[in-house]
Amino acid sequence: MAQKNFSTITELVLVGFSNHPQAEIPLFFLFSVVYLVNLFGNIALIILVAIDSCLQTPMYFFLCHLAFLNIFYTTTVVPKMLFNLLASKKVISYEFCLAQTYISLLMRAAECIILAIMALDRYVAICDPLRYLLIMNWSMCVQLILGAWTISFFASVVPLYFTILPLCGPYIVDHIFCEVPVLLHMLCADTSLQETMMVIGASGTLLLPFFLITLSYLRILVAVMRMHSTEGRKKAFSTCSSHLTVVTVYYGTGIFMYMRPKSLYSAEGDKLISLFYAVINPALNPLIYSLRNKEVNGALKRVLERWPVSQGK
Repeated sequence: MAQKNFSTITELVLVGFSNHPQAEIPLFFLFSVVYLVNLFGNIALIILVAIDSCLQTPMYFFLCHLAFLNIFYTTTVVPKMLFNLLASKKVISYEFCLAQTYISLLMRAAECIILAIMALDRYVAICDPLRYLLIMNWSMCVQLILGAWTISFFASVVPLYFTILPLCGPYIVDHIFCEVPVLLHMLCADTSLQETMMVIGASGTLLLPFFLITLSYLRILVAVMRMHSTEGRKKAFSTCSSHLTVVTVYYGTGIFMYMRPKSLYSAEGDKLISLFYAVINPALNPLIYSLRNKEVNGALKRVLERWPVSQGK
């Protein structure tokens, strides 16, 4: 019945930043630059890991999946947002709106779980370094990443597919893209079940990974404080600082967006929050992981040194 009603909807108005028309052109150029930084940074990181053997470790294997996720997520959101910033008719097709909703939910769930796996990787590397390569072997890494994507799909996309309801007019999405918290306000029937499912899903894909990350870093902190070497402590903290920065930013916005009741919805405020985690944060991730990372900087230096040699042959 729901699908039959859905088929009558062809497009929706995507409000975006149309309430601030004077800012649309500057925002177009700003977000274009951010998107290009995101693409260049994440693609460069994937290529660097692929061609430099020193970076072909479990941590960078997981980081490549995070980079791919960032590219895919933002490519679902940003090009349409940029187009609408310049368009006089700011609409989105119903099918693409649904695609954005499913993809954004899947990508956010997957990122949470991958960040938890990366915290587990750091825990094993620091707390049990002698058995690190034995525990985090390639078979285990592949199983963990496949598990992350599979759990994310069944914990986000599947429940949404079976509980989504018809939308009620006027078909106006007062947001920068389509995602679950926004569409809840457009459903025709009582949304108590959908809100409950969203909180349950967020508990499994947001709070449980966050708990595992917190537990991992508490154990890491205890292990680091027991180290006698100042250099060892500094190296351990340096290894974890990038990941902690990403976790703090990502979970802060995600928990606020997906773990609150519908009554606390604020159109303008939520646009800024979504903008941060869907557009800005993916562009910052490769910078955060590379600027203070000696391994990445060293790999980049080696690649650049080899480049003139290969060009001269």
